[in-house]
Amino acid sequence: MADIISLLPDHVANQIAAGEVIQRPASVVKELLENAIDAKATQIQLLINGAGKTMIQVIDNGIGMSITDVRLAFERHATSKIKSADDLFSITSKGFRGEALASIAAIAQVEVHTKRAEDEMATCLKISGSKVEDQEVSVAPIGTSIAVKNLFYNVPARRNFLKSDKVELRHIIDEFHRVALTHPEVKFTFMQNGTELFDLPAVNFRKRIANIFGNKIEEKLIPVEEMTTVAGIEGFIVKPEFAKKSRGQQFFFVNKRFIKSPFLNHAVSSAFQGLLRDQFHPGYFIFIQIDPKTIDINIHPTKTEIKFEEEQNLYAIIKSMVKHSLGMFQVTPALDFERDPNLDTPYDFQQKPPSNIPSIEVDSSFNPFQNSEKGFPKASKSSWESLYSGLEIPNEPSKTDEELKLDIEQIPKVFQLLRKFIVTTTRSGLLVIDQQRAHQRVLYEKFLSSITKRDMVSQQLIFPKEIELTQHQIALFGELEANLNAMGFVVKQQENLLHITGIPAICDDKKLGQLFEDIFSTPDAQEQVASFSQADYMAKILSKSLSIKGNFTLTVVEQQALVDDLFACKDTLTSPFNRKIFITLDKEELEKKLD
Repeated sequence: MADIISLLPDHVANQIAAGEVIQRPASVVKELLENAIDAKATQIQLLINGAGKTMIQVIDNGIGMSITDVRLAFERHATSKIKSADDLFSITSKGFRGEALASIAAIAQVEVHTKRAEDEMATCLKISGSKVEDQEVSVAPIGTSIAVKNLFYNVPARRNFLKSDKVELRHIIDEFHRVALTHPEVKFTFMQNGTELFDLPAVNFRKRIANIFGNKIEEKLIPVEEMTTVAGIEGFIVKPEFAKKSRGQQFFFVNKRFIKSPFLNHAVSSAFQGLLRDQFHPGYFIFIQIDPKTIDINIHPTKTEIKFEEEQNLYAIIKSMVKHSLGMFQVTPALDFERDPNLDTPYDFQQKPPSNIPSIEVDSSFNPFQNSEKGFPKASKSSWESLYSGLEIPNEPSKTDEELKLDIEQIPKVFQLLRKFIVTTTRSGLLVIDQQRAHQRVLYEKFLSSITKRDMVSQQLIFPKEIELTQHQIALFGELEANLNAMGFVVKQQENLLHITGIPAICDDKKLGQLFEDIFSTPDAQEQVASFSQADYMAKILSKSLSIKGNFTLTVVEQQALVDDLFACKDTLTSPFNRKIFITLDKEELEKKLD
């Protein structure tokens, strides 16, 4: 019998590795930016076309590569970071496996221009599907430029699994944020389809946060710092009153590497216990500096998961550190500009004991129940009885069956249970409706219809609203504007401000800030927002944000109107997020409960 086991060809092995390392355009961006950081660059440019599907280019002013190094860099497991197995436990750089560039070259067309300071000429290398097509001398500044074109061009099945340009761009921006926050000393520029999204100068960490998330976030930050034998921790947490429903402002960095850690996130969340509203999450930007020998970062291809040797101690340190900073913030007196300084106690009198204590005179012989004492006559019994005159209850005749039947028919057909459910009767029993899910379904179908027919009624605001946008939100607004207008919003963007002069009639202008925060939030942070189009996605987000919530009292008229609107919908069984809207309890079930 012939042998059946054989070695995989290099290009197949590279494509398998690419499946682990390169999942989407954002994965390429992460690897290229980290390589630029490792090359000691102080200026990095990121250029994106077609949400990364068409082209991703990273240009840096780092140390560059030699002719030999640029060729070896695209071989599997070729790296300058590791010489022996012991080096795995003292890694401080970003990339170290030597898989990223080989994986990228296996599923894309790559063009590299690189030059070192000591070289007279630059080197140009072109690779397509792991195959070197050309290597020649070129002219380029000191540093490296890597352009990745037509991602997954030779793996169409993988390309078909990519999401819409809007979703892929959000993932790229998320990766860009993580690298930019880790290295505030580096200048970053980000261009999408020729439009500048970010221009981040070299600043300190606090300013870098403000440059990315908007200048207003600076006043929302509380510094945290703790130095122990286990780890050195510093950074910022967001004040509890500015917490958000999304997790877009939660960042842990270990040795300047972004990580995801539900365990450490729980430490921060538990420190905020009792300070946050339901479904809101704390924001934080926390750096952890720890001995590389006490962690293992080699457990996941993307290196975003880490094992800690002293995990429990780190948990306790972070929790107590955050609690301490929150306590200091809570006791800090607030500035009250409406306070009248004339009412303050003069400084000279603040330490003096009170003098001239007023005396109190009491007439011990006073008795209000005597007939005549100090001008208070005693009330007679007849005067008390007169208070009840006219309140006698007449003996009404018992109502007839017809009158009782009429009273019962006037009783409302719906009632609210636990301020969350609406209960109504059917021919065979009871119907218990979740009021929030029912309202979501009603709003969802109204918004979808308005986008199609463009007939949503808009009400003009007497006082227009302004919302400050981050660069991330500005980049997304252009794609959302048409659907927002179709839904009844009258909005216009000028620089970093969104001017709102009209809103749908069913929208509360007091909730506009939270509403647009939900619209611009990351899709992954939303509850099962799987949509087949941008219009569908927008309708779902708006229905979720504007719907009535649990623990909300409705009048009988509002309850009946909601029930009527629900059963006028095309789909009455599930909410836009595929959750059951109501349950039925028939007569047989109720009788069994009573047996």
